[in-house]
Amino acid sequence: MLPLGQILQNNNINYHNTFKILIATDIHLGYLEKDAIRGNDTFTTFDEILKCAKEKQVDFILLGGDLFHENKPSRRCLYSCISLLRKYCMGDTPILFDVLSDQAVNFSTSKFPWVNYQDENINISIPVFSVHGNHDDPTGADGLCALDILSSAGLINHFGRSQSVERIEISPVLLQKGKTKLALYGIGSIPDERLYRMFVNNQVTMLRPKEDQDLWFNLFTIHQNRSKHGATNYIPEQFLDDFLNLVVWGHEHECLIEPRRNEQQLFYVTQPGSSVATSLSPGEAAKKHIGLLRIKGRKMNMEKIPLNTVRQFFIQDLVLAEHPDLFSPDMPKVNQKVEAFCQEKVEAMLEEAERERIGCPLTPEKPLIRLRVDYSGGFEAFNATRFSQRFVEQVANPKDVIHFIRQKEYKAKVEEDNVDFGQLMSQSTTEGLRVEDLVKEYFKTAEKTMQLSLLTEQGMGKAVQEFVDKEEKDAIEELIRYQLEKTQRHLQQRGVMTEEEIDQEIRSFRETKKGTAEEEDEVQEVSEYRARACAYDLPDDLDLSDGSDFTMDIDEDSTPAPPPRGRGRGSRGGRGRGQTTARRGRGGFLCKI
Repeated sequence: MLPLGQILQNNNINYHNTFKILIATDIHLGYLEKDAIRGNDTFTTFDEILKCAKEKQVDFILLGGDLFHENKPSRRCLYSCISLLRKYCMGDTPILFDVLSDQAVNFSTSKFPWVNYQDENINISIPVFSVHGNHDDPTGADGLCALDILSSAGLINHFGRSQSVERIEISPVLLQKGKTKLALYGIGSIPDERLYRMFVNNQVTMLRPKEDQDLWFNLFTIHQNRSKHGATNYIPEQFLDDFLNLVVWGHEHECLIEPRRNEQQLFYVTQPGSSVATSLSPGEAAKKHIGLLRIKGRKMNMEKIPLNTVRQFFIQDLVLAEHPDLFSPDMPKVNQKVEAFCQEKVEAMLEEAERERIGCPLTPEKPLIRLRVDYSGGFEAFNATRFSQRFVEQVANPKDVIHFIRQKEYKAKVEEDNVDFGQLMSQSTTEGLRVEDLVKEYFKTAEKTMQLSLLTEQGMGKAVQEFVDKEEKDAIEELIRYQLEKTQRHLQQRGVMTEEEIDQEIRSFRETKKGTAEEEDEVQEVSEYRARACAYDLPDDLDLSDGSDFTMDIDEDSTPAPPPRGRGRGSRGGRGRGQTTARRGRGGFLCKI
């Protein structure tokens, strides 16, 4: 048995050589914040996440995107977020790791291009590193997002942002704690089709340290579709570089936090999932967790930490045709019997929720309940609203406890010439349907009777998405204006004169773009066009510059100097953060692979 002194010495060595990182994704602050029952859910759980980070004494927090649910969060949402970050992430606790990479490159879009704990004006005890997601991505004429506000305030470190639509070069944030070296890679949300094409065309490059490449633990954070939603509307894991050790995958809400090995690329993937259910779908019903990642050298350990403040969610599917012994469409008063059977199912879920909540005082009292009823085969739907009102005092979603679906009939309806969008939106199969999908479906039908001659489906779909989801009120107008000017220039270059030649050339010009990279990049070009147009109207002196555990062993020059350390960082006794140094601007430190 080792002496106590040696045990303490070994523990101290492990502590100073081990990164402790709290990992979470898809927090969606502000989701349903105006709801009388669920309005505080996201803020309560974010409080639990940050409190856990402080209690576990982590080195930093890593967020995988969608910190906010809305692209333009409300004042209440921003206020609550800032208050919580200030409460838990500011203080005098020493920061025990160094930043070795060129921070002017890592945080090139910020007006303060260095990690926040090195700012002389603020005291940070737990740094937060975050990429942006598809809900809180940069948009508008200035290309800003809510994370940029938090970054400018010194509360988070927004990294992984790419400004080019032609090529992405991912430069890691290089961190070192004792003898452990960590290369933190990240890429914020990019439209999946565009990023897919860029991977295929070898337009995505990940830089690596030139020296001691085998000594670095390579951690990559991404916020994209992992599940296949179409031919190119996702990112296959095989696209990612095989030198990576662990991939933190955001955007997918189902909690699959235990790292799973990709046998082809030989790295591990963890999918923390969301901390709030933003849709009543099966993937959201899994127990929500965050992860405590420990990294020492090339070894890692992931500890699952259940979230106790998350509202319970139970979902069941009921196919009426599978119960011929109980009822059939020709049976007298069949609707009353079906309704009574559905009530039994809901009450059973409520009883299960009550049993699970015993001993968990932090869990909200009212659960989310969803019963999906497939009434195909001649059955009729009863009044769902009246049925749901029976449970108004027991559930958190009294308006949509029951949901009727007719899967086969929906598929047939989509194939018809005339699409009923009211019916389309009412079907459960469209839960999570994107705005651009609806636009594409509309144009697929409209073109049979009234051919679009100027705009493309994809360009218009993206513009409508910007208008609806991001509240960019000029998106559609600017798309049309941009497309008109672009088409006019094309006609002038072609030298067409007659009306017939003009019509034919416009149709030809549109068809050449259809389904190509040019069509996919159209919205990005319009955004830049809008930014230039906006700049013409601004005064010259206005500055808008952008500032259950899992363990595995992996081994089977012009840049300005960093600012002085913040208050107490070595300048005040008892409040220093150790001998941390941030070496920046080391030429030739990274290389392409």
